[in-house]
Amino acid sequence: MNDMTYETITLAKADGLATLTLNAPDKLNAVSRKMIAELKQCWEELATDSTVRAVLLTGAGRGFCAGADLADPDREASATADSGAALDKYFNPVIRTMRAVPKPIVAAVNGVAAGVGMSFAMASDIAVAGKSASFLQAFARIGLLPDGGSTWFLPRLVGDARARALAMLAPQIPAEQAKQWGLIWDVVDDAELMTTATELARRLADGPTLALARIKEAMNRASENTLSAQLDVERDFQRELGRSADFKEGVAAFLAKRKPSFKGK
Repeated sequence: MNDMTYETITLAKADGLATLTLNAPDKLNAVSRKMIAELKQCWEELATDSTVRAVLLTGAGRGFCAGADLADPDREASATADSGAALDKYFNPVIRTMRAVPKPIVAAVNGVAAGVGMSFAMASDIAVAGKSASFLQAFARIGLLPDGGSTWFLPRLVGDARARALAMLAPQIPAEQAKQWGLIWDVVDDAELMTTATELARRLADGPTLALARIKEAMNRASENTLSAQLDVERDFQRELGRSADFKEGVAAFLAKRKPSFKGK
């Protein structure tokens, strides 16, 4: 079912899993001002929807997302024609919400993920790509720097040397290389991508929601914490999770040698 009707994206929800699809296939899902405004609204909705326990993000057609739509007529006509203002108002809130939303995000990368499209993949928790997918930090090709958090994500995922080369030389790298470098979790045959990614997202939607949310939050904090401070985070979160119904169910299922039935509570 759809809670809201969007023009450039689609949102479907079923049994705890929300599937968010970038839906401008004629432009390889390039991000227009309208699309990023709708994405901002959509992610904010997903963040507060207690019925959603995991999100699957993908693109319609043969591309995941070709980056910002440079031909978008709204770019120069809008109050955010200034590139920094556009980031402030739309793009940065989307990335912040994706990282903060207390539920796992799986990206199914079909085809090209360029510019901010690559940022969307990196901002997800688990990214799976089809074999024909590719990744490109396109910004330097047009005289810009990587945004959408890419200057933060890249060094953490692939190391400083590769991050600088990816950003400055702007090569297009295939999915298998992205996996080898640690940019993404896995690569599968194109024909199996949506089945594999949906199964993965479904498994997370049926999982221990509180624990998954705390895993995400703990890892978010880890990049700024000392080991000692992070040990305290783990202690506090573990205390909370140890009181959850899902932990009791997990232990009971383990002892009974059966599959747990987590309720996300």
